[in-house]
Amino acid sequence: MLFATTEHVAKRGNHTSFYLACGAADGPLIIFVHGWPELSISWRHQLPAFAALGLRAIAPDMRGYGRSTVHPRHEDYALQHAVTDMLELLASLGRDRALWVGHDWGSPVVWALASHHPERCAGIANLCVPYIPEGFAPRTLIPLIDRSLYPEEQFPAGQWDYQLFYEESFDRARLAFEADVACTVRALFRRGDPAHAGRPARTATVRRDGGWFGGLGRAPDVPMDPSVLTDIDCCAYVAALERNGFFGPDSWYMNSVQNAAYAAGAVDKGRLSLPVLFLHAAYDGVCHTVNSRLAEPMRKSCADLTEVVVHSGHWMAQEQPIAVNRALTKFIVDKLPALLG
Repeated sequence: MLFATTEHVAKRGNHTSFYLACGAADGPLIIFVHGWPELSISWRHQLPAFAALGLRAIAPDMRGYGRSTVHPRHEDYALQHAVTDMLELLASLGRDRALWVGHDWGSPVVWALASHHPERCAGIANLCVPYIPEGFAPRTLIPLIDRSLYPEEQFPAGQWDYQLFYEESFDRARLAFEADVACTVRALFRRGDPAHAGRPARTATVRRDGGWFGGLGRAPDVPMDPSVLTDIDCCAYVAALERNGFFGPDSWYMNSVQNAAYAAGAVDKGRLSLPVLFLHAAYDGVCHTVNSRLAEPMRKSCADLTEVVVHSGHWMAQEQPIAVNRALTKFIVDKLPALLG
């Protein structure tokens, strides 16, 4: 049976979450959580696929994005607020728990949901960004850098240098993305390239370069990559980011201290016992989890972990949707069969 994808809003207090929904209204719930600088439509390949399996598939615009509330302060984008948004969305759907799936900054949200509110999770799956129990922040990421690829004297912050640039030069980062949003979207959303494996990521020299895009102050004008975007998707991203700007999306990087304090309050010292799926992106130069130490804290902290390598770059759900959907489906069948009846 084919299901239409419909648009909805959930309002609680000072926040409104716009979300897409697909599938039978009474089906088991799967919620997809996007990252930077995406939208709910990032999960366009997943929503109908899991609706067809009998699930109710939901994908919100996260705070600061699309048609959800754009809050005015950096601290409004601390993880604890995003977790609250997701719990309120869950309550508005009349449900007690869901299978949560995250990507990019959506992954720390899902990891935090599982570590603080495991009773709200049937299971979790995350793409690209592994679990760091002490918080996803430069302080915890830098010790895990592959120093054979990023010698400390040359790349002190490794591929995470760009996060420090946000903290030190927020407005310069934001203005570079906003200088020509259409060019920014086309430059960012590109498929993975196996030829770049084993090379330092461009994010490792952002401070040295004086800013994003080699310090040019704006994105280069490159053709759209149809492996990741369609014309419709590209226009939707551009329209939303031109309307809202990059203050909200970039502010997610401005709360490392708050997020670490929040992580310290996790249940069971952050150890996860529920079923967990992690999808490694083989060609992700920043979240380089294949043959590196970056995934070690996750492996030590997850009692029931399934790992799958997907041959894609960072935008895995768009670039390799069949592989992603296959891995998620197998995880459900193997670990959460009750979701399928």
